[in-house]
Amino acid sequence: MRRTIRPLISILFLLSGCAGQTQPEDRQFHTSGNREADQRAEQRIAADQQIKGKSAQGAGGNPLQQLTGADKAKTLFERLGGDEGIKKIVDDFTARALADPRVNWKRIGVTRGGINFKRNVPVEWKPNDEQINLMKTHIAQFVALATGGPTKYEGKEMKQAHQGLHITNAEFDASIGDFKASLDKLGIATQEQKEVLAILESSRPLIVEER
Repeated sequence: MRRTIRPLISILFLLSGCAGQTQPEDRQFHTSGNREADQRAEQRIAADQQIKGKSAQGAGGNPLQQLTGADKAKTLFERLGGDEGIKKIVDDFTARALADPRVNWKRIGVTRGGINFKRNVPVEWKPNDEQINLMKTHIAQFVALATGGPTKYEGKEMKQAHQGLHITNAEFDASIGDFKASLDKLGIATQEQKEVLAILESSRPLIVEER
């Protein structure tokens, strides 16, 4: 079966479930619902601010205190700029991840394990433009759903698609770093970055096979 969606998309696989859950009425900010993922996102933001020479003070504070006025009534989807804003993020991120050898999105040099006839079969992905565009569409749909948007996801289930690809924690970390770099480039505010990165981090168990 031809694969048109690869490892980083399933970063967003868990997000559809998050988006479909009913949130308390008084929750005016978006979280992953996963304490560890939230902490990882906070740490990444704080470390980045420190490297850039900015104050990380308050990085672990109450997200509600960092949202004011009309922003509190907006979904994360709206605060990211809706479909157009998310499309810009995904376009930039996809280009970064595909070009980043630390991510190895194309799975160069990786073979399947196991004891059956598929053992040691290369899993390298050689996408054409159509496959890459379809992948970007599905990533954008997932992000939109996960952040409270109205978009419907039209892709396939991702969990099984990543079995045997031997994705590592280091590769996952690099992909999250690339996503954050895209958020930085597009001027996404710190609070929105925390919320998005926490959601992405919460999918780590679905993707990483080698820790």
